[in-house]
Amino acid sequence: MTNRPIYLDNHATTPLDERVLAAMLPYFTEHFGNPASISHLYGWEAEAAVKQARQTLADAINATPEEIVFTSGATEANNLAIKGVAEAYFSKGRHIITVQTEHNAVLDPCEYLQTLGFEVTFLPVQSDGLIDLSQLEKALRADTILVSVMAANNEIGVIQPLAEIGAMCRQRQVLFHTDAAQAIGKIHLDVDAMKIDLMSLTGHKVYGPKGIGALYVRRRNPRVQLSPQLHGGGHERGMRSGTLYPPQIVGFAKAVELALAERESEAQRLTQLRQELWEALSCIEGIHLNGHPTQRLPGNLNISVEGVDGAALSLGLQPIVAVSSGAACSSTKTAPSHVLMALGRSEKLAYASVRFGIGRYTTQEEISQVANTAIATIQSLRPQATN
Repeated sequence: MTNRPIYLDNHATTPLDERVLAAMLPYFTEHFGNPASISHLYGWEAEAAVKQARQTLADAINATPEEIVFTSGATEANNLAIKGVAEAYFSKGRHIITVQTEHNAVLDPCEYLQTLGFEVTFLPVQSDGLIDLSQLEKALRADTILVSVMAANNEIGVIQPLAEIGAMCRQRQVLFHTDAAQAIGKIHLDVDAMKIDLMSLTGHKVYGPKGIGALYVRRRNPRVQLSPQLHGGGHERGMRSGTLYPPQIVGFAKAVELALAERESEAQRLTQLRQELWEALSCIEGIHLNGHPTQRLPGNLNISVEGVDGAALSLGLQPIVAVSSGAACSSTKTAPSHVLMALGRSEKLAYASVRFGIGRYTTQEEISQVANTAIATIQSLRPQATN
């Protein structure tokens, strides 16, 4: 185990916390019932566990348990929110607003809806990754039915002004959806105060299990209507059919519970480690920080380095540190990051990027080792890049 690389790709996924695993284990064997089987003890036990988990997740975002719809992850939650609203509000309008730097789990459903006759406005971002609220206001129209803006970006960690966006949407009676996959447990989220109508969540970005997520769907003021995307059985109040999986659901809730309990102290620790890494790397000539310097996730550091290919840099770091040169779900693509291009980076700089995702188990000693390794690797690659 000691020969494994230092893991700094926590935006791609996080390791399962042992406390989460301990909470999950009984529901694989002893409490194995189907939550929908409410005529006997085994079903009651599973139903009670799911009910408690639903309450935990609702409390985390100031919602009610009935507003939590379990899904297979944030991708499904995003699809359910965007396509579900589009179908349910088709008669009201066919205009949707999102942002150029969104995850593909938002961009792709929006592009799909364009083939069905919907019109989508893809808002640009400023050079720091934040949207211009005045541009959002100008983009809103009488036939706009949904605005979808990511809470915290998966590549550059930038945190968008959710409360301001929510207030603007509520004033215009437009539904507001946010992909909070990277944000849950890391920043404060309050669906009432921020006037959020739909919120996508996932477990594996917060030291929980993969394959489990949720969609918050507002039930009042306004009551959000959704057309289901999966049919058969009528689970989750008819919004998402499919047998619920208690081990994952229990693990998801436990992971969020732990993250919230440790959020403030962990945010301070991660911010300090990120700053130490950036200060060490900033001595490199031609290095650029991608995204807002402070309005970002505590553990995110995304850089571009002039004269170095990002993939080569990631490969060069690989024996010592596991990092990503972009979003994990698109790491096999040869195109430069659409997020960095939207920031106004050149194609060369967009290619020459590395995302460091500092996490719960990252130590200060590891950060020092990563910094030294990155500096040495960049210096070794630069002569090759100029030949």
